[in-house]
Formats: sequence, C-alpha cells, structure tokens
Amino acid sequence: MSHEIPLRTPFFDHVDWCGTMNAHQELLDTTPDYADNRALIEESASAYESGERRVARAEVVDIPVVVHVVYSNDEQNISDAQIYSQIEVLNRDFRKRNQDVINVPGVWQGIAADAHISFHLAATDPLNRPTNGITRTRTTVTGFSAPDPRALDPEKRKGNQVKFTQSGGQDAWPANAYLNIWVCRLNELLGYAQFPGGPGATDGVVITYQGFGTNGTATAPFNGGRTATHEVGHWLNLRHIWGDRKGCTGDDFVADTPNQVGPNYGNQVFPHVTCGNGPNGDMFMNYMDYTDDAAMFMFTEGQVARMHSTFDNARMTFTTPLAVLA
Repeated sequence: MSHEIPLRTPFFDHVDWCGTMNAHQELLDTTPDYADNRALIEESASAYESGERRVARAEVVDIPVVVHVVYSNDEQNISDAQIYSQIEVLNRDFRKRNQDVINVPGVWQGIAADAHISFHLAATDPLNRPTNGITRTRTTVTGFSAPDPRALDPEKRKGNQVKFTQSGGQDAWPANAYLNIWVCRLNELLGYAQFPGGPGATDGVVITYQGFGTNGTATAPFNGGRTATHEVGHWLNLRHIWGDRKGCTGDDFVADTPNQVGPNYGNQVFPHVTCGNGPNGDMFMNYMDYTDDAAMFMFTEGQVARMHSTFDNARMTFTTPLAVLA
C-alpha cells in the first residue's frame, strides 16, 4: 500500500512514496503461480529470520546491475555520474558503511547490520559483449506508472510499461543474472519494486529520475539515494517496516523491528512511540520506513537474514557462476 507524503517541493506535492505493494497485489490477481512461489519464499524467509536456518556463505554476494534510463527529454536522461552516485550509496548502505549509521539509537546499535551484499554496474551484456551497465532509451511516453489493481483502465491496472520496449520502455535483461533498475519519470511515485517470485520480464526496481542518486536531477528530501536502497530491499524480500496495515495490525515478518502504527514521514525525533512499543518506539530510521533520505540509515539482523534467504531460492543464481559472467 502506498501513502501520500507531506508537501515538500513542487515535484513531490501529492507524490506517493512506494508502489511495491500495489505491484504485489497485481501479480497475485493476474499471475497463477505467483502466490505459490511467494509461499515457498516466505517459508524459507521465516526459517532464516527465526534462526532455524543460518547463512552458510561467508563471502559478500555481489549483484550485477543494469540501469535502464528511459527519458522523454534531456533532463530525464540522467548522467553517468548520477548513476555512479547511486551505486555508491547502495554499496555503503548494504555494507553498513554509511557514515550516518552512527545516528542509530544506542538501543539498536547492536542489531544494525551489514547485509554482506554489494552492487556493481554490469561489465558484460546478455550476449557477453562489453558494457558500462547503462542503457539509454528515448521515448514518447511522458510519464510511466506502476501497476494499480484499483484502476479501471486495464493498462493502468497492469502498469510496468517502462519495462517493455513495445510500450515505450526498455526490455529487461535476464533477471537471473542482473538486477534491472529502470530510471524514468514516474507518475506520482518515488519508486516500486517486484518481490522475488514474479515473472522475469518485470523483475527489478523502478525509480523516478528525481529520486535517484545524490546529484544531477535528484531532488531534496529524496536526494540521498535511499529510495533505491528501500526498493532494492523489497527486491530482496523485505516488507515495509509497519507491515502495510495501519492500526498496529501489520507485520513485516521480522522480530527485531518493533511493531508500529504506520509509516513515518520526514524527520522524526527519537523516541516516537506508537502501538505500545515504548520506551524505544518506532524504528523510523530503518530503510524500510518512509522517512526522508537523511533520516534513514539502517537494516537489522533479522532483515538481513530475510534478504539472504532469497539466495537459496528466487535469487540463487546471484551466488553462482551465472551471475559472475555479468
């Protein structure tokens, strides 16, 4: 479920933060084997998160990335430097090398975790030709949309047009060897991702060009690269920290993240208590909340366990020689 963020800048007026749960629901509605896939993935995730199963690998999992820039004007055709800045943020955040991790409240310093996952722009394309890991596609489409199961128009309900050449976007590279990230003008969204277990043709992450990286067109308060950190978290099977149900009834399936009433926005002051979760309150500095980029700076050990569980099933090819080729 996505929620409207407070007024910030002209671009971010009336913009929803994340459309991942809408994309998830659309696949449940339209893709017969998706629910079964998700059930198996969640069974594994639960075993890892509870400690029943443990990560056997000691090495860092290095993910090849292809960034598909889809633009209708020169401003949207973001620079290589802006893309490099985003890869740098992903590597800092997932390796717990971000300088602002020192701001994690003392009570949670012990569970703020290094995910042992890194990212690099792909060096070879699907035909094994040299590449810089960036594609650029000019389009006549002025804005793209995420799937929306509530829409009456079947095309808007399906969304994902940016992921297909025939609808003005760019086809995905093989999802078993690359993390596909599309950067474009998104209508009323900062970004969205596809959970593990869905079709390869739509697998990956979509980010608006004004919420990607740390320079160029990146616009405050979402110019710290944390939209991509959040969405890649979804791609690795993390839920929103409040569990996508308001009223203290949600569950992100991670024991070391406190229950909270709903998403947090902006810059909260610690402690912010909801759902009887005092004295420490909400973990609003977690990457899977909705706070500003400057206000989020941690994953937990439980979240890392969930992410690594995907490398035993839906994302297992990223720990095999198949991914090394990229």
